[in-house]
Amino acid sequence: MTGPQFATRRRTELFDALVRLFLADGFAHLTLDEIAASLKCSKSTLYTLAGSKEQLVRAATIHFFRRATEDVEAQVAATSGARDRIIAYVSAVGTALGGASAQFMTDLDGFAPAREVYEQNTRFAAARVAELVDAGVRAGEFRDVHAAFAADVAAATMARIQQGLVREATGLDDAHAYRELATLLTAGLTA
Repeated sequence: MTGPQFATRRRTELFDALVRLFLADGFAHLTLDEIAASLKCSKSTLYTLAGSKEQLVRAATIHFFRRATEDVEAQVAATSGARDRIIAYVSAVGTALGGASAQFMTDLDGFAPAREVYEQNTRFAAARVAELVDAGVRAGEFRDVHAAFAADVAAATMARIQQGLVREATGLDDAHAYRELATLLTAGLTA
């Protein structure tokens, strides 16, 4: 296979490998030479993905969250009932972040362009929680709660998780913190 399909597939494979590397080891300490060696490609190949290491990190972060969103939404689509959909959604977010090392999270927080991508995805996640809560209220599965308030509580907790404050305060890693958030949300929504 040659041509655009091969190039697109190869690009996706490289980003997938890059995400795995960054999730496992972080990225702040890596040079482009080390990244290229780990991915078994040339630096010029990396430059086809992005013009600098900083742009590469941002692009890999976007790739990670795009894939994570697809996986999370697939979990929700396979689930019925408002309570189970919220549990599936928030737990799947936690699972998606579960593969991220502490070093990756530290590097993410310390690098503004990547941190902004995470913060934007946290805002999207909070809006999605609001949609799920609202749907559950309309369907009569949840008591009449203010969906925007429930989403705001979820967003505040998600932001604390993202900033490492929940880990600091409780010792819970991000994945477990998201699962606990799912439990709290759904228990608080049912009468």
